[in-house]
Amino acid sequence: MAEKYPEELLEEKIGYHFKNKNLLRQALTHSSYANERRINKCEDYERLEFLGDAVLEMVSSDFLFHEHPKMPEGQLTKTRASMVCEPSLAICARDLELGKFLYLGKGEEMTGGRERDSIIADVCESLIGAIYIDGGFEKAKAHIHRFVLSDLENKQLFLDSKTILQEMVQKRSEEITYKLVRETGPEHNKIFEVELWIGGEKISEGKDRSKKSAEQRAAYEAVRILKKKWA
Repeated sequence: MAEKYPEELLEEKIGYHFKNKNLLRQALTHSSYANERRINKCEDYERLEFLGDAVLEMVSSDFLFHEHPKMPEGQLTKTRASMVCEPSLAICARDLELGKFLYLGKGEEMTGGRERDSIIADVCESLIGAIYIDGGFEKAKAHIHRFVLSDLENKQLFLDSKTILQEMVQKRSEEITYKLVRETGPEHNKIFEVELWIGGEKISEGKDRSKKSAEQRAAYEAVRILKKKWA
């Protein structure tokens, strides 16, 4: 059996097979890679991202409008913003392991671009744009419902975890402490490890490419642990 190309593996993962394979390649190509190969006129994902962003806003607006018929406009706007913000799209991108399929320039590769929220969130949108052009609105809508508008409760918990944790702990008159315990990797590509303590007890840990993101992950784990422990 012939070995499959990376793009074919991604097509299987998302359940959509492109008629125009060049569109998928473009959706996965960062400007740093395209700039290094100007001689081949390689196009990057930025125009597809622009289109995908518009399609995502339309589909998510339609979803919220029908799912929450009594929700006022201001709340609809706020909810939509949280659903399609960079951290939320980065979660979707990681679920699909989009970082593995990216075409990056050497500099971006060396500085951890495959795991950077800003890049993989953009690719999440560029992939939507590519599906829209290749297969039409209904195919793009199906993709969004399956991978972006799924598991919203858990995604919202992650995004709001620090606030939720603070509210939980305040009721018990406890204090939360985030301790940076380790930094590993070269200066341009560090990993931060954080411990979360409540009172004198260590509750959880978090690891990510920024101290803030590591704290977010630790808070998310703490909320999940304490909801069971304090139930």
